[in-house]
Amino acid sequence: MKYRPLGRTGLQVSVIGLGTMTWGQQNTEADAHAQLDAAIAAGVNLVDTAEMYPVPPRPETQGATERFIGTWLRQRGSRDKIVLATKAAGPSRTAQRPSHIRGGATSFTRANLEHAVNDSLSRLQTDHIDLYQLHWPDRTTNTFGARGYTHVEDEDTVPIQETLEALQALVQAGKIRHFGVSNETPWGLSRFVHLSETRGLPRAASIQNSYNLVNRGFETGLAEISLREQVGLLAYSPLAMGSLSGKYLAGQRPPGARITLFDRFGRYKGEGVERATYDLVTLFREHGLDPAQAALAFVNSRPFVTSNLIGATSLAQLESNLASVDLALPAEVLDGIEAIQSKYPNPAS
Repeated sequence: MKYRPLGRTGLQVSVIGLGTMTWGQQNTEADAHAQLDAAIAAGVNLVDTAEMYPVPPRPETQGATERFIGTWLRQRGSRDKIVLATKAAGPSRTAQRPSHIRGGATSFTRANLEHAVNDSLSRLQTDHIDLYQLHWPDRTTNTFGARGYTHVEDEDTVPIQETLEALQALVQAGKIRHFGVSNETPWGLSRFVHLSETRGLPRAASIQNSYNLVNRGFETGLAEISLREQVGLLAYSPLAMGSLSGKYLAGQRPPGARITLFDRFGRYKGEGVERATYDLVTLFREHGLDPAQAALAFVNSRPFVTSNLIGATSLAQLESNLASVDLALPAEVLDGIEAIQSKYPNPAS
């Protein structure tokens, strides 16, 4: 395994991080524990979860993922072996975002964040969270695949400075060590950094956004901030919900696969995604590469990426994905990727 700095925290995290959003929906507690054991044995130390998980978010399963991690921590006594990251859900401003969490009290106020942290600590069976992330902005933004930005005048939102002061209180209480943002925009990240530096408040250690070969939108605007300000990307959906493995091409819908089971991942079903994916998978196979490993290796190689958050529903998938850390894509493959990007620019952004 390889490791990279987590912002300016002094922590080193594995280039491959373990994503967990299927645990409690597609994976059992036993599956979760087996994946954790295998990942730790391979040198993974970053484990990422959220109070909202599993996905799709439902009241009857909410919190199951954190509970599975908590029972593993209790049974294995391995708290010191992982950098534990979780997330606080933000306000429900669209139908895609859950409204059941904490009775809808999800704006980023001090009281709400303290409530969220305490609940997560209880489920995780630990006394601190290494990286506490704001799952999506408190304000209206064009995230989760929304292409256009619709500005809402005089929107009722919690000011970023107030949220930073709430996070500072949680750091001082010893409940969290560091914080990060997620599904954030260039404006939002720049405001967090500016207010941290000018007000002496905690500094964002990371940004967790979607990034993959059919959604490279992070490269425009956010990549520069990420590198210059040392707020590295924790890349989620690096395989575009499995699309980049090629398993959905030609209309295939494998039993048990995420896009087969759930309708919420529409951004990875379009014609442009299908065409770009076909060309990418063909390119990789022509060079004798496993498409999923090659797609992950591309994400691993980006200088603004701190950790690539892989998710798997089987140990075989997990082991194959972990192997991507040792794959260096040859120049002709990288050139081919750029040619496909020019032909089909970010069809899933």
